[in-house]
Order: sequence, then C-alpha cells, then structure tokens
Amino acid sequence: MTELDLQIIKSLQEDSRLSLSKIADKLGTSVGTTQKHIKKLEDKGVLKGYTAIIDPTKLGYGVTAVVFVQVEGGRLLDVENEIAKEDNVLAVYDITGDYDAALVTKFRDTSGLNAFVKRLLSMRHIKRTVTNVAFNVIKEEFTLI
Repeated sequence: MTELDLQIIKSLQEDSRLSLSKIADKLGTSVGTTQKHIKKLEDKGVLKGYTAIIDPTKLGYGVTAVVFVQVEGGRLLDVENEIAKEDNVLAVYDITGDYDAALVTKFRDTSGLNAFVKRLLSMRHIKRTVTNVAFNVIKEEFTLI
C-alpha cells in the first residue's frame, strides 16, 4: 500500500462524499491517478463500501451492550453467523479466554436487550452469556488512519 493509498483512505474516512476531483486536488494528484488507486483499493477489498456515519442515540438507540457468548465445541462459526444476522448486532468477534465470541450491540431500551439475550440463550449450542451494559460511550469510531 502506497502513501497515496493511505491518504485517499483517510480522505474518504473523513468524508466519503468527496468527489474524485476534490480528493485529487486535496492530495495534489490527477483525477485519473486517484480513480486508479481507489479502484485498486476496492478490488483488494480494502475499501468495502461507502456509508454514512450516524449517531445511534439520535435514532433512539441509547443502550450499548457488549455480550460475551460461550459456545459448544465445533459450532462457533455457525452460531456467530446466525448471531450476525441480528439487526441490533454491530460487531461479532472471535475471542480468546473464557468466552468464544464478543458481540457489540445497540438497543433502544433494556427490554430490547433483555429479549435479545433471552433469544441468544434459547439458541442451540449457546452454553452461556455475560452481558455488560455501557454507561457512557467515550469513543466509538471505526477509522484507523
């Protein structure tokens, strides 16, 4: 990955609505070069899509919870793929330690979270969960550069 690739990624993370010409002007390169680099980043799967960044609390999703899940042996990927289909699940991670997966979730209220956890516990192959509710979100962003 070139320095120009990194600068393009940073520009798109700051504002994915920027036109090719604005990115090129900002980085001091031609539109053609910028377009070629973006296409290469898309083809490699570095740029997976373009999206709006929302404030979940402004949409009524004020409850953030991290849920740890313990799964019966050999079924982890099946269970994780099923959980990943849930609307309120923002991230699913394989983890080390006493639990097998960590989920980052958002809900409108604790009753929604409660129903979700009960649904998890009723799923085949889930042995146990531990739910941690976040009191405050200090930092929540998924940009790297």
